[in-house]
Amino acid sequence: RVYGRNADAVSQALRHAVADVVVELNPQPPRRNSFEVSLVKEDGSTVELWSGIKKGPPRKLKFPEPEKVAEMLKS
Repeated sequence: RVYGRNADAVSQALRHAVADVVVELNPQPPRRNSFEVSLVKEDGSTVELWSGIKKGPPRKLKFPEPEKVAEMLKS
């Protein structure tokens, strides 16, 4: 539930930051106990915006602040 709640918060922040962005939650099965945000460009290349794999404990460090991810997307 924690992962889903954080994913929803990040997707909402991304949608508010960029009007025409398409957000997909877990198009492939996710890695266990991980939280990552990636950008797939029009040419098909992938850029990792944020990864919590090597962060924590505490568990809250494994999740980004939604506004920071939105700023990363804009830049």
